[in-house]
Amino acid sequence: MLNFSNTNKMKKIGILFGLLILIAVSACQDLSDINDNPNNVNQTHPQLLLTNIASSAFSVNGTSSLYASRMLVQTDGENNNQYYNWDRAGFGDYNMLGEVTKMIQEGERIESKEYVAIGKFFRAYYFYNLTLTFGDIPYSEALQGETDASFSPKYDSQKEVFIGVLKELEEANTLLKDNNAIVAGDIIYNGDMSQWQKLINSFRLKVLITLSKKEGDADLNVKSAFSAIYANESIMQSIEDNGQLVFLDQEGSRYTEFNSSGYGSGMYMSSTFIKRLQDREDPRLFIFCGRTKNAKETGLALDDFNAYEGGDPLAPYAEVNDKAAAGDVSKVNLRYTTDPTTEPHNLLSYSEVEFILAEAAVRGWISTDAKMHYENGIKASFSFYNRYAKGFENYVESTDADTYMAGSLVAFNTSASLAEKLDFILTQKYFTSFLHSGWRMYFDHLRTGYPTFVQSAGATPPTRWIYPLSEYNNNSDNVASAIESQFGAGNDKIREITWWLK
Repeated sequence: MLNFSNTNKMKKIGILFGLLILIAVSACQDLSDINDNPNNVNQTHPQLLLTNIASSAFSVNGTSSLYASRMLVQTDGENNNQYYNWDRAGFGDYNMLGEVTKMIQEGERIESKEYVAIGKFFRAYYFYNLTLTFGDIPYSEALQGETDASFSPKYDSQKEVFIGVLKELEEANTLLKDNNAIVAGDIIYNGDMSQWQKLINSFRLKVLITLSKKEGDADLNVKSAFSAIYANESIMQSIEDNGQLVFLDQEGSRYTEFNSSGYGSGMYMSSTFIKRLQDREDPRLFIFCGRTKNAKETGLALDDFNAYEGGDPLAPYAEVNDKAAAGDVSKVNLRYTTDPTTEPHNLLSYSEVEFILAEAAVRGWISTDAKMHYENGIKASFSFYNRYAKGFENYVESTDADTYMAGSLVAFNTSASLAEKLDFILTQKYFTSFLHSGWRMYFDHLRTGYPTFVQSAGATPPTRWIYPLSEYNNNSDNVASAIESQFGAGNDKIREITWWLK
């Protein structure tokens, strides 16, 4: 016989137990929701990532390269870049590549090939810089830590990295063909994909001219690849196409060197740079440099070439300091540190592209007028400063460019030797690199020998940087293997020759 009293009690207990389970599950779910980290979201619209990536990549890359390229000297101590005694560099660019990877993933998630294409450009840009800095680097297995828990990537050969860089740029161009979409978060071209396509293809030309020593390599086909891009693809046609970051007078958006303490008492202009500009009566001298203290006090005009003088980059710093203290050395023009919107910074300019085309023409890679491209590059540089160098516009009018190009040290001689033509082209390209394009002018010198850099006996320009200490600590087997395959075991040194320079 059933005891209905006990049965009812059991039902009540069962219901109560079920309720407790539901409450517990609900509480766990609520706690899980509460404990989600709002700063570690799984999904982010790629426009937010693009803004930060572009701001970082297109900012001025400091002054270290200007010391190495004989544009600046230091007077309050020995500058490692000026005296060619640097050692290690870092892998910090891989942090930005992590953001680029995320942007590509998010672009794929929302099915936006535009963000994917721009991401491929930035991948190419950062890996290009990394391989020029070190030689062999992690590439194919890089950035797999989050997806595959692979924290010790192998090193790819420099040749493999260059092949990969060119492939990614080609893929980016293909993604943007016949694309009229406008994307958000773009502080470079305001979302105009046709402009990005010009930058991407122009950067392909930059990478290929970097490989001028490898024009006989059948795996690369440098000459035919360059010619095909020039003939068939959209590239920069004017300074309106410049790959540049325009600065705004607001927090976080001001010119990168604005109020920089690095331009203090110890930084001055190099005599070799100033003399090159003086010899050619180049009015950009007034834009780059300030008059010496004595020149100002004696009333020499701003456009008097004798009002400028530099310090010897090979002399002991104390000696140059004495000359500076006497008022006979120019500093960097104050506009770079006192004007929050001084000028846009060019990651790649139309002017540089024209000099690349001029070099390709004299090398016989393309059938076009090298003199025309050379002069286009100069005129584009003058136009850039005429537009942006506030207060100096009158020195760089189009007529000033015409007068300048007629000078004996500037006029392009179509009958000159290849070496002489390269000297003219690379020297003018060098002038456009003051506080633009990072280490480009230094790498151009390593590749071509032009323009010539003064150097002390036995102190040739280094060709690379030593791998980061973190790689020795965390990826020792792979970095050791990379060093041995390139230079011989243990030869991680700054004057070892990497593949692209052989």
